[in-house]
Amino acid sequence: MSWFKRKSPPAEFLLINAYSTLISPPPPPFAHNQRDRTDPELTPHLGGFIQYVLGTQPQMTATLYSVMRHLERVQHQFSLEVADTDLAAFLAWAGQANAVYFYPDGSVRDPAGRVLVSPDSGQLDPAAQVPYPADALARKNRSTAQLQRLGIQVPVSLPPVVGEGEVRWRTPQEVARRTVALAAVAVLAESRAEGEPLAHSVLDRNLPGCAAFLSPAEQAYLAEQQPSEQQNVNFGWRYESLSLLNWALGLMDELPFPDQICDVPLTASLARETANKFDSPQLQPAPDLLDALDLHFRLHWAVVDARINNREAPQGIIPGVILERHYALNWLTRFEDNDWDEVDTPT
Repeated sequence: MSWFKRKSPPAEFLLINAYSTLISPPPPPFAHNQRDRTDPELTPHLGGFIQYVLGTQPQMTATLYSVMRHLERVQHQFSLEVADTDLAAFLAWAGQANAVYFYPDGSVRDPAGRVLVSPDSGQLDPAAQVPYPADALARKNRSTAQLQRLGIQVPVSLPPVVGEGEVRWRTPQEVARRTVALAAVAVLAESRAEGEPLAHSVLDRNLPGCAAFLSPAEQAYLAEQQPSEQQNVNFGWRYESLSLLNWALGLMDELPFPDQICDVPLTASLARETANKFDSPQLQPAPDLLDALDLHFRLHWAVVDARINNREAPQGIIPGVILERHYALNWLTRFEDNDWDEVDTPT
C-alpha cells in the first residue's frame, strides 16, 4: 500500500496510507509522499484497494459499500511516516482531510481511529463512520427535513452526496455543448414519434454544430433509419435532462418540483439560444447545484422504493422526470467519472 523508496520506517514510526476525497486537502504535518488523480497509477491502485476491501467480508454490508464509495471519490493518496506519539495529530489531520486510512495491521480506519474494515471481523467497530465533509452532512439534513415537511420519508442511513470541496465540475462549456446535443436528440425523437422526422440539416440549422457534441449512443440514434418506439420514448425523455442543465446554466430562475414535465417549447428554445451563444456560459453557484443533487438523490430513492413496493410515487413525482434530472446532475458532478452514456444513478 506504499510507494516509499526507503525500505522500512524506523520501529517507532507507523507507515500509514491515507485516502482523501478533497480536491485540496490540507498538507499533513508529517513526512509523506502524495499523489493525485494526475498520477496514472492511482486509479488502478484504488481499484485494487476496493477489491481488497470487498474481499474482507463474505457479503456486502452498508459499511463496505460506504468505504467503496469513499475510495471511488478519492482525489489524493498520502503515504506517511507517523510517530506513535504523533498519532493524535494524525487523526486530527485525517478528519480535516476527510480521509480514511490503511493501518499496518491490515485494517481500514475512520478519522477517529475506529476500524471500518478488517480481515478479522472481531476487530470491526460498530461505531466507526465513513467521514463526510461538514457541508455535505448539513445539506443532507436540510434535504431530509424538507422532504419530511412534504410528507416524504427517506432513510436517515442514506449518505450525503459529494461536498463542495470534493467536486470536479464539468466546465460551463461542456455543459453548454451537452445541452445542444440533448436538444438535438430530444427534438428528433419528438418528431419521429409524431411520424414527421426532422431532416438532419434542419437540426444543424437550428442547433449549429450539434452533431459534433453527440455521445456515441446519440450518434447511433441519429443514424438509425427505423428507430423503435422505445428508442423514441427514451430520447424524448431527454428534454428533462436538458431542462435541468438549462437551469444549471442559469437560463431558468428556479427548478420546479418534479411533479410535472418541463415546458418543452421553452426548454428547446433555451437550448437554441445556447447553441448560438457559446461565448461565456456560467454555472449556478456550487451550493445551489449540490442542494439540487442531494434533494433529487433522495427523491429518486423515494420513487424507486415506491415502485418496488407497488405504490404510487409520493407527492405526484413523475419517475421519468426525477430519473433524468438525477442523471444530468450526476454527469455534472462527474459521478464515478463516467461519460454521458455511462452515467449511473444508484439510490
